[in-house]
Amino acid sequence: MRVDQYGLTSIASLYFDTPNCALIRRSCEKPEYKEKIRLRSYGLSNSNKPVYLELKRKVDGIVYKRRIETKENEVKRFLNYNIDLNNDGQIGKEITYFRNFYHDLKPKCLIIYDRLAYFDPNSDLRLTIDHNPRYRISNLNLNTSMDGDLLLNEGETILEIKVQAAMPLWLTKLLTDLKIYKTSFSKYGEAFRLNQDKLIKIGGYNYV
Repeated sequence: MRVDQYGLTSIASLYFDTPNCALIRRSCEKPEYKEKIRLRSYGLSNSNKPVYLELKRKVDGIVYKRRIETKENEVKRFLNYNIDLNNDGQIGKEITYFRNFYHDLKPKCLIIYDRLAYFDPNSDLRLTIDHNPRYRISNLNLNTSMDGDLLLNEGETILEIKVQAAMPLWLTKLLTDLKIYKTSFSKYGEAFRLNQDKLIKIGGYNYV
């Protein structure tokens, strides 16, 4: 496998939720269908740098992502019902419907990590390793810093393997030999578990 063209990249994802954290609370119950909405940046954001507003849905274990390129201040206007995204095609309509359905979405948690991604040039196999995963529940924006509290124990990382077809035998053997087994893990879910009392409160946090 080869490292992708971006190399080691710092990624920040700002998760929005209802004031009582309905989205993440439902997600933690591990239903067959769950959905989240987040704003993602690669490195620190600024007024000229694009960010990506993304719907992430999981149905029967399969993840579907729909996202549009936008600017951070535009997302604030969107969540405050000053603009819609209906002109951004089908994805914009889906995101606008999501906002209207949940009605009062607030920024709740910022997840940050340093990702190294590998790909197989001969298949759709992709492997990512997220180093130093961390989170913030204050200063909830993408332009302040990439600092946060550690989400895991010192030195632990998150490995994700993404493949549509069957996993290659060499990788299956390697995972077996190293006793690496599949498990379910949500970065936002873990941050919520650590800060549940602080995150479930009327009004949530202001988006600044």
